[in-house]
Amino acid sequence: MDFYQLRVHFIGIGGIGVSGLARFLKAQGAIVSGSDIKDTSITQTLRDEGIAINIPHNKEVIANKDLIIHSAIIKDSNIEIIESKRLNKEILSRKEALKILLSKKRVLSICAAHGKSSTSAILAAILPHSGAIIGAISKEFNSNVRVSKDDLLVFEADESDKSFLNSNPYKSIVINAEAEHLESYDNDFKKLQDAYLSFMQQGQQVVLNMQCEILQNLYVRLKDSGFKSSAITCLYPDIDIQNITYELKDLLPYTTFTLKDLGRFSIYGIGYHNALNASIAVLSAMDLLPLEEIKRNLLAFKGIKKRFDILQNLSDNTPCIIDDYAHHPTEIVATLEATRKYAKLLEAQKVLKKDSKNSYKITAIFQPHKYSRLRDNLEAFCKCFKDCDRLVILPVWAAGEEPINFDFATLFGEYKPIFASKIKRDKEKILLLDSKNCVIETLGEGIIIGLGAGDITYQLRGEQ
Repeated sequence: MDFYQLRVHFIGIGGIGVSGLARFLKAQGAIVSGSDIKDTSITQTLRDEGIAINIPHNKEVIANKDLIIHSAIIKDSNIEIIESKRLNKEILSRKEALKILLSKKRVLSICAAHGKSSTSAILAAILPHSGAIIGAISKEFNSNVRVSKDDLLVFEADESDKSFLNSNPYKSIVINAEAEHLESYDNDFKKLQDAYLSFMQQGQQVVLNMQCEILQNLYVRLKDSGFKSSAITCLYPDIDIQNITYELKDLLPYTTFTLKDLGRFSIYGIGYHNALNASIAVLSAMDLLPLEEIKRNLLAFKGIKKRFDILQNLSDNTPCIIDDYAHHPTEIVATLEATRKYAKLLEAQKVLKKDSKNSYKITAIFQPHKYSRLRDNLEAFCKCFKDCDRLVILPVWAAGEEPINFDFATLFGEYKPIFASKIKRDKEKILLLDSKNCVIETLGEGIIIGLGAGDITYQLRGEQ
C-alpha cells in the first residue's frame, strides 16, 4: 500500500503517537485529516500545520477518505468507525499501519518501560540527518516528528499495545522492562517478556541496558536462541558510566559523565537516569557516526516537552515551575532525585534559599494516572515521594477506567499531603483549587514540579 498518494483520516489524532504518524504521512505527500473528542494543544498545532481537524468525531467526514487509521483507544462503537465500515473503507489501527509504514526504513527502534522518549530524542539529536518519530515533543525540532529522505529512522516503539513488534527494527534498543501494560498480555508478565525477546530477535543488532534484571535474563535467552553475540551491545551502567558531575548553564541543568573508554560526554538534563539514557543513545550510534561528531551532536539535545520541562526559571520573585511526565513509582523516584540535585545546584548559586528547617523547598504536585496502576504499584507509590518537601495530590486521571476507592489520606499520611481538585496557573504562580474552584493555597516560591501523564501538563501551562 502506498500511503503517500492517499487521503488518510486519523481517528484519535490528538494522541502523541497518532499525531506523529499523521505528521509523517503529511510530509510524504498524503492528504491528512483527523478527529478527536476535544481540542488540545496538539490538535491546535496540527491545524496550524495545515491538517484539517474535526472536534468532536463526525461521521460526515469519512465519505471522501481512502484510508482510516485509528488509535488503540478507539472502540468499534465510535461513530466514524461505524461509518467507515458501512462505506467499506480500508481501516487500520496505528499498530497495523506502522508495519506497512516502517517496512522500507532502517529503523532504530527504542523500547522501554521508562526513558524511551528521552532516549529517542537524544538519539535523534546525535543523528541529525535521520528521520524521527518520537512519543513526545523534542525541543530541538519542536515536534514529535522529523522528516528526512534518509532511510535511517529513529522510532520510539511502544510495548503497551504490542505495536513495537511491528516497528521493523534494524536495531532493537531496550533500556528496561517492567510489569507495565499487562492488560495487553493477558495479565501475564511472562508473555510481555516473550514479546520483548521477539522484538530483540527481529533486529539485526541489539543494544541492552544490563542494569535491568529482566534484560539480563532476556540476554541469556537471546543468545540461547542463536542470536550472534557480536551483534549485541551491552551497557553495564555501574561499570561503564563513571565520574558523573552536574552543573548549571544559565540556570539550566547539564550532566557530564565518562562512558567506557570513549571519554567525556555532556547532555542537557540532570540525574543518573539522564546519563544512562544518553549512554544507550551513544552506543546505538557508534557504528553510524565518528565519535567526536557524536559528542558534538549530543550537545544539540535540548530536552523534550513534559520531561523535566522547566516552564519557568527560579528568581527572587518567581518559583521554578517544572512539568514532568513521571507517572510510575520508578519514574517519580528518578525525577525527584534529579529535582533534589537541581535544587542543590540552585542553592549553591544562591538562587534558591533554604528554609528555616534547613531543607530545600520542593513542592511535588502528583496527579495519579489510572486506578489500575495505583492498585498494582500501591506500596511503591507510597514510598516514592521522599525527595519532596511538600506533596499535593490531585484526583486520579482515570484514562477511561472505572474508579477504585483509595484512602489517600491514610496511605500517604507520612507526607501530610494537601488535597486539591485542580491547579491553575496564575501568571508566575500556581493556585491550588478545591471542588468549588476556591483557592486553597497559592504556590509562589521554591521549586514546583508537576508529576503525571494526564491533563496536569495543561493545568501547569495555564492551557485549561
